Amino acid sequence: MNWNDNLTPWVIGSIVVLLLLAWVIRRIIRRGQRIRSEANPRKISIKDIDKMEDGSEFELYLFHLFQLLGYEEVHKTTSSRDFGADLVFTDRLGRRNVIQAKRYGANHPVGLSAVQEIYTSMRYYEADRSIVLTSARYTEACRTLAAVNGVKLLDREDLMDLIVLFKSRRVEEAMELIEEDDEEPVETWQSRRKRTTR
Repeated sequence: MNWNDNLTPWVIGSIVVLLLLAWVIRRIIRRGQRIRSEANPRKISIKDIDKMEDGSEFELYLFHLFQLLGYEEVHKTTSSRDFGADLVFTDRLGRRNVIQAKRYGANHPVGLSAVQEIYTSMRYYEADRSIVLTSARYTEACRTLAAVNGVKLLDREDLMDLIVLFKSRRVEEAMELIEEDDEEPVETWQSRRKRTTR
């Protein structure tokens, strides 16, 4: 028996193992793509959100999440001519809310334009409240402008809390997180000017 006879089973076995491994990896990738394309809030995690191709998948996910939370009149706006809002819904107090969804990387902060766009969209949608919801964080300037204009900001931590609350069937708490008004103290241009002239 020569060494070539011993090598053949090893080569065939290695090829079979590699093919099996490739098949398993392909199944895992397809499963992740399928879960994200379905945008099913019961299956999606923050890791799935981070892997989403673009903002439209995130918007679809939020559309389904807000429906499953029990909000009334949840509408996903069209991509073109959305006037700055991605979702419109009515909360438990009967207030119409507009949401701008920003799916950014964890280290990519959302800036002023998100607040400016969602705030100006309120008139078009005849909304009472405006919200920016992101998978990232906000710049300090964005937080200031949002506070001055009463725009609710929900960041990555809030999104992770929403996911946990929804999956653990604590719907009331999830809705409270969305509906509660921010009570951050606001320093406006005028108050800052007065402080510096003293």
